[in-house]
Amino acid sequence: MIPSIDLMGKKVVQLKQGKRLALSIAEPPAEFAQRFSEFEEVQVIDLDSAMEQGSNLAEVKKICGIVNARVGGGIRSVEKARGVFEAGAKKVIIGTRAEPEFLSKLCEEFGRERVIVALDSREGKVAVQGWKNALNEGPVERAKRLGQYCGEFLYTCIEKEGLMQGPDWATIKRLKSVCRNKISAAGGISGREEAEKLEESGVKAVIGMALYTGKIGLGELK
Repeated sequence: MIPSIDLMGKKVVQLKQGKRLALSIAEPPAEFAQRFSEFEEVQVIDLDSAMEQGSNLAEVKKICGIVNARVGGGIRSVEKARGVFEAGAKKVIIGTRAEPEFLSKLCEEFGRERVIVALDSREGKVAVQGWKNALNEGPVERAKRLGQYCGEFLYTCIEKEGLMQGPDWATIKRLKSVCRNKISAAGGISGREEAEKLEESGVKAVIGMALYTGKIGLGELK
């Protein structure tokens, strides 16, 4: 299971459906990240960079020195990906620039297993540029098309994000049936039972709101 750290305005935050601020943590992000230092992976997303409203790169780099980070949010050039890797990130998450030409460059320089393609979806369509723009392509179709250019897919159901009303099981099942890549799922996980069900099906569970609100305790997650 993968704890998630979302950054906005140099603070750790949680949003609902990618829009409404649900909570903000006063503790400096690097200090907050210390509690996850024993985890195999921790997801770190720079929301400001994803939305083209600023950057939390300094905070991301500090966190990369503390946890085994998979980093996403606004990584739209090889140079930025290289900088994130040099800071200590283990993997990068690519959304808006997730097309064969760009992904091929990343795979060639850093290795396919270190590249994760984001399948951020709202109402069945992939959303990019900070979830502001919808493409005429669904997450399953995108996975079929880009499977050879990444080691893993991260599926996020935007309309369920932060609401703790259960994951999008139907789409997750379809993704499992069409691709051989590793799969992570985020959005809607409300408790340990759902997280474990994902794990049992071979899907990594990315935990955000359920962890921050105490629905899943840190001890349980470990």
